[in-house]
Order: sequence, then structure tokens, then C-alpha cells
Amino acid sequence: MAGPRHDPSEYRERDVVPIRRALVSVSDKTDLVPLAEALAAADVEIVSTGSTAATIRAAGYAVTDVSAVTGFPEMLDGRVKTLHPHVHGGLLADLRLTSHEQQLSELGIEPFELVVANLYPFVETVRSGAGTDDVVEQIDIGGPAMVRASAKNYANVAVVVSPESYPAVIEAVSGGGTSLEQRKQLAARAFAHTANYDRAVATWFSEETLAEGVDLPQHLTIKAERINPLRYGENAHQRAAIYSRVGGHGIAQADQLQGKPMSYNNYVDADAALRTAFDMVLPAVAIIKHANPCGIAVSAPGALDEIASAHLRAHECDPLSAFGGVIAANRTVTLKMAENLRDIFTEVIVAPDFAPEALELFKLKKNLRVLRLPTDWKQERMDVRLVSGGLLLQDADRFPDDIESVAQGWELVSGERPAADQMQNLIFAWKSCRAVKSNAIVLAKGSATVGIGMGQVNRVDSCKLAVERAGDRVVGSVAASDAYFPFSDGPQVLMDAGVMAIVQPGGSVRDQETIDLARERGVTMFFTGERHFFH
Repeated sequence: MAGPRHDPSEYRERDVVPIRRALVSVSDKTDLVPLAEALAAADVEIVSTGSTAATIRAAGYAVTDVSAVTGFPEMLDGRVKTLHPHVHGGLLADLRLTSHEQQLSELGIEPFELVVANLYPFVETVRSGAGTDDVVEQIDIGGPAMVRASAKNYANVAVVVSPESYPAVIEAVSGGGTSLEQRKQLAARAFAHTANYDRAVATWFSEETLAEGVDLPQHLTIKAERINPLRYGENAHQRAAIYSRVGGHGIAQADQLQGKPMSYNNYVDADAALRTAFDMVLPAVAIIKHANPCGIAVSAPGALDEIASAHLRAHECDPLSAFGGVIAANRTVTLKMAENLRDIFTEVIVAPDFAPEALELFKLKKNLRVLRLPTDWKQERMDVRLVSGGLLLQDADRFPDDIESVAQGWELVSGERPAADQMQNLIFAWKSCRAVKSNAIVLAKGSATVGIGMGQVNRVDSCKLAVERAGDRVVGSVAASDAYFPFSDGPQVLMDAGVMAIVQPGGSVRDQETIDLARERGVTMFFTGERHFFH
């Protein structure tokens, strides 16, 4: 319900407002002491809370604790400090009205002419990877209430939410007070500040809710801030920029250690490479070209340098396509892996970290973009895709941590259950096909891809493409298909080429034809009951 309306004639003119009393409560202590010094020099009474008051007092300036104003101690570990009529009455009183002035006098409440407040570091706490309880403690209640109250009453109160505004306020203090126009501009910044803060909190809660597996939210808020404009988008005539999502911990937050500026396509491919490499538990490397893998591998058993081994094996899958590719490693890049890349033109390499010797070697390839992941990097829980007029939201397609146990439950429809090493090879192929654009066929040997068929409009062509790229290596390999085979012609291509085992979701009305073919040819075949389309 709105407050009482006043006749315009009741309002007194009030442009320049001298600052006699200030309420200061900040999480960010940047330049706090110089501000306090200026206020003290102008005989402004400083009212403050907690650590802010302690900082000002330690610097040698007089400060009144807010508890002395409210007559009530700070309580509940600081959750309740400023939520009191003696504070908010002083913030919200419109002193252009005689009636408000009289009420303050009757109640013994003194007005504030300046409020300096910035809010708890919520976003920074989320980015740090802190637990839920720690994040919740950084949801500010009293701060936004003070800021909004002061901004609403900009006719009488100047509100400052950033140290960037301190110089202008210090100048106003020594110059006789703040002007109406200055207070209005500060109020606009204050409302933007609290709006962004609340949006960050709402976004975090939405993501936490999604993580708990309940219904998808009725309302979705996505807040992002532009990091850098990009030279162009997917093509030269398209504008583009990279944005950082609040609470983000992915490729957008990676630290570029060297190389030319990242392009739009570089970011797309680097993200696809990460998604692929980090699906694997063992040291793994993925090489991506145009958002599709041209090689995926884990390290060979007993390799002295595991990540270097994984890279060599991934590169061998399709050396031609790897030229100008984007590489992701799920372990620290070693000098040996850097030496592997000496004569291979690569656009981007991204990894959790890099050995100092590897970085020294990379300096010889000045155009190579080297990206180090943020320490809190992790796979996204949700996928978002824009469509005209809206967006699509879905759970990210992820494999369970206990995939080996899950694989024990796959339906064996043909042949005998393979030995452990071949079973691992099948699991690797199955995980790899998730990273390939549909229709996807992956051929693998020893947990390294040897042939990949992707993005075809029918599954037979994907089988032919995978076999063609594998060449002689197809003999004795295993195959994974991201979706069922609608006919037996695709498996026929694979079996004729020498594939020994196939893993696929199953579910076609013609499954029996494929099963009969596999049994006739002595090929092991598993049905997983789950597909992995990637469009």
C-alpha cells in the first residue's frame, strides 16, 4: 500500500544538502580510511558497524557504533545490525516535509545525509567454490535495505555503493554538500547495484534448485557481464563478444597465458574440447575441429608421461584434421606434450595447468593461444540454447561416476562378454561418442579413437566415414553409436570392415535384424538403453 500523498505545495525546496551525519558500512574497505579522514575533517559524525567501525577507529578517527544509535547490540553473528527505526527513520525521512521533520524530533531520531554501503561479497564467495552455508551467509539483508531506502530518499540523502564515487563525495563534503542532480545519479547507480546483487542471488538459487533435481524453474534469470569484444563472430560480418556469467567457472573465466586474442570459434571449440577431455577419468586429450573431435585418447598403460601419451594417441587418429585444431587436456601439460606440439599447427591449448618448461617452449609459437582453467572449473550442470523468441534448458548430458558399474548392466545381445581391457575400450568409445555431433559413430582401439564419423544425416554414412578414416586400424576395433541403428545396414558396414564389438542404445523396431547379423558374424553387441545425441 502506497504512503499518503502530499500536496506539492507542502514540499520545500532542497537542492544542496550539507553532510552532517553519515552511515558507513562496507565490505570492500578500499579507500575507506581516506574517506573517513575527509568526513572527520568536515566534522561529519560517522556512524558505522562491525569491521567498518573498527577500521575507522584504528585509523584514529571518531566513530559512533550503530548499536549506540539503535540502543540494541548487533546480534545473530551480525545478521541484525541496522534493521531498526532509529536507522531507517533517519534514512527515509523526507525533510522537505515539515511533518517528517516534526516526527523525527518527537521520536528523537537524527537524519542521515550520506550513506556509504557496499554489499557482502556474494558473487566472489560463489566463485571461490564455497559451500552452501558459507554462500548463504553472504546474502546481505541490512545492506540492500539501507541502500534502497537511501536511494528512494535521494531528495535528502546521498548514497554511495562503490569506492569509485568517493572522490566526488569528498569534494561535495568540502564544498558545502551534495546537489540534487548528484544524489539522483548516485541513486540510479545504487538501484542498479542492488538489482545486480539480487539477480546474482536469484541465479545461484535457481542453479542450486536445478542441482537438487526438482522441477525446472518457472522463471529463469541469467546475468552476464561483457569481458571483451571479439574481432568478429562465427563469420567476419558478425559482431561478437565474450561474456562472463555470474558464478561462472568455465572457459569464459580461463586465464590466457599467451597468444593472439581468442576468437568466437576458438571459444566454441575450446569448450567442446574441455567437455570431451573431462569426460574421461584417466589422463586424456581431445583434439577438436569445428566443434567435432578429430581425436580422443587416454594415456597408454604404463606410459612414463601420461598426458603426452594421451596426446600422441589422440593425434594419430586423424593427423590431417588435427592441423589447426584446438586441444584440451584434463591434466597438467608437460614439457613432453609441448614437444609433441612443436611441429603441429594448433590454434588453442587449454588445460588445468602447464609445467613452466612447457610454457617456455610454447613461447616459440607466439600465435598459439594458451589457456589455463580457473581452479574451480567444473562441468556445467545445465545446457542452455537460444531459439527464436526464447531458450531451451536441459540437464547437461553427463556420464555417471560409476560408469564401469553401469556398464556391467548393459544388455549383452550378441557374442560373449569381452575381457576387462576390451570392456574398458567399449566404455571409452561409448563416452567418446557423446562428444561427436549426431549421427555419431566412434571406432576405438586401446581406449583411443581410430575413426570418427560425425554430423551425417544418416547413420550408414557415419559408419562409412568412420571406417574410411580408420583405414587398416578398423580391424579389431570396437564401435559406439550415439543412437540405435534403424536398420542393419550400418552395422553391416562396420562388421565388413573388421569391427569386433559394438555398443549402442538399442530400441529400434528392427533391433532383431541387427542382433541376428551380429550373432551370425560372431560380433559382440551391447545395448545400453540410453542414447547420447549431440546436435
